[in-house]
Amino acid sequence: MDIITKLRAKAKSTPRTIVLPEYDEPRTMEAARIIQEEGIAKVLLLTPDKIDAGEKQRYIEEYYQMHKAKDVEESVVRSLFDDPLYYGAMLAREGKVDGMVGGAAHTTADMARACIRCIGVEDRISIASSCFIMAVPDCLYGDNGTFVFADCGIIPEPNSRQLACVSLAAAELAAKVLGLVPRIALLSYSTRGSAKGRSVEKITDALDQLKQMAPGLLFDGEMQVDAAIVPEVAGIKYPDSPLGGKANILIFPNLESGNIGYKLVERLAKARALGPLFLGLNKPASDLSRGCSVQDIVDCVAVTAIRAQ
Repeated sequence: MDIITKLRAKAKSTPRTIVLPEYDEPRTMEAARIIQEEGIAKVLLLTPDKIDAGEKQRYIEEYYQMHKAKDVEESVVRSLFDDPLYYGAMLAREGKVDGMVGGAAHTTADMARACIRCIGVEDRISIASSCFIMAVPDCLYGDNGTFVFADCGIIPEPNSRQLACVSLAAAELAAKVLGLVPRIALLSYSTRGSAKGRSVEKITDALDQLKQMAPGLLFDGEMQVDAAIVPEVAGIKYPDSPLGGKANILIFPNLESGNIGYKLVERLAKARALGPLFLGLNKPASDLSRGCSVQDIVDCVAVTAIRAQ
């Protein structure tokens, strides 16, 4: 059974309610039909008749109270809620739905802003970030071609603390959703001191912080990607690494490398890329590429539903 089939089956085992705010987007409408038919989740397609005027007004007032210290004007908040995205995110905040998926008709920045401001960031993780589940066909690396890539969607230049938090959040998702034992590689142009630079120093500091945050996790760095995922290369470049070239979670040093990396693998290796899946929020939420397929939406809903179980 391939990883996508497993994810759908796992979502079906305990169905959760996922809101889809892009009600008039054709791919979203078709995905909602498939999800309902297959029993993957309970879908709330947020058509205008599903939006309660009184509840919307209450959400506007609540949002304004939460963010008025940032000089947000109530008229601006009211205009934000013209977009169902914010109403859907507030439903997730209140627990009236178990999670949210959108992005077929919104940018990642739009999605992240609505989710962070409405759903909120989990105190324990302290930052919002994102990851992709990568399913690479006919691949011996990772876990039979399954990887988690992070952060590929939110933090442009993560500092060492943020890299540690991203690593922890990605590991927790890999364990819960995919059932993997996390093996985390913090990637670089250097493998364990083969080159110098501020980026290398940042990763060294991130490793120290991650040891304090989660001493039981298996992680290592800094390392080049071939030393992270190819055992034969690891044996030459970094024979003492506890990962042994078998990393299944790849932590990128910045947003540029993460975004480029996942898109290269998706296109050149014909991989499935599920996400960006937001990490570090109080409730699960997933973004979509605006170039997503119907099946991408279905599978992101499945992952979001599993995270809510």
